[in-house]
Amino acid sequence: MLRYIGKRILHLIPVLLGMTFIVFLIIRAIPGDPAQVILGQQATEEAIKALRDKLGLDQPWYIQYFDYLKGLLTGDLGESLRTSQPITSEIWPYLAATMELAFFAMILAILIGMNAGIISAWFQNSWFDYIAMVIALIGVSVPIFWLGLMEQWVFSLELNWLPTSGREEVRAPVEAITHFYLVDTLIQGRFDQFWVTIQHLILPAFALATIPMAIIARMTRSSMLEVMRSDYIRTARAKGQKMVKVIYKHALKNALIPILTVIGLQTGLLLGGAILTETIFSWPGIGRYIYEAIGYRDYTVIQSGILIVAFMFVIINLVVDILYTIIDSRIKYN
Repeated sequence: MLRYIGKRILHLIPVLLGMTFIVFLIIRAIPGDPAQVILGQQATEEAIKALRDKLGLDQPWYIQYFDYLKGLLTGDLGESLRTSQPITSEIWPYLAATMELAFFAMILAILIGMNAGIISAWFQNSWFDYIAMVIALIGVSVPIFWLGLMEQWVFSLELNWLPTSGREEVRAPVEAITHFYLVDTLIQGRFDQFWVTIQHLILPAFALATIPMAIIARMTRSSMLEVMRSDYIRTARAKGQKMVKVIYKHALKNALIPILTVIGLQTGLLLGGAILTETIFSWPGIGRYIYEAIGYRDYTVIQSGILIVAFMFVIINLVVDILYTIIDSRIKYN
């Protein structure tokens, strides 16, 4: 197992290098000059040229690329062209916000989606099965931006149950320690702020969780139906075991491999694809950070943000592969 993990980590190097090269070329193709965007339309040619020289944008593209790679080898992601701040320290609060939102959304998707799929398979062709699958189909089809706006209208403006946007109360900001606000509020013993943080998470998390929740529900139902037709399930039921025990102890364990694959892929997609949700709910996450950097042609921020998201996506897939062997001992990696 350790040998397999080591090989997979080594395989990350060419993947990430190739990704940095492709992203580097693509963002250089974006129309516009970063120096012009930073200084504004009224800037003189001399000021623009001086800023380009200072930022190294006058160098050939391959020199810029190798300078960026040289920094990566030392753990330096470079500096933002717009703020002149080190990206390593600047990006963490945004990344933590997205991770907190994405994992909260994935927990909701797993809890609701898996149980809906299990119950649908248990009561196949029942009214619950039909309703759950129709809702799952709608969940896959509904655009996230529309759902987010409807949530704000119903639960914030009409019912006034939950906050419209943001991550915290402006009048009572959270003192950031780890920048995971749920963790920070518990560390400080501020349970009132913890509840406020949960309230701010609910609407964007449900909007973000809709698609993975629907996909997990459909995959769970399909996988459970296949397993529940097996002989060992019939044997367990013939022995008089309770149906709940048969499903959650025997059937679910053997149906979990394809479900786990979907969960891993959807978690990676949530980390990289939360930009619509973050924009609608004014969530200060990595998606909005990269989006704003694109507007300013902040090349180093775009490169570093995409690199981090890609790295996390690959790591999640590695963790899923390792979990396969824990769930099913028959799977071996040589």
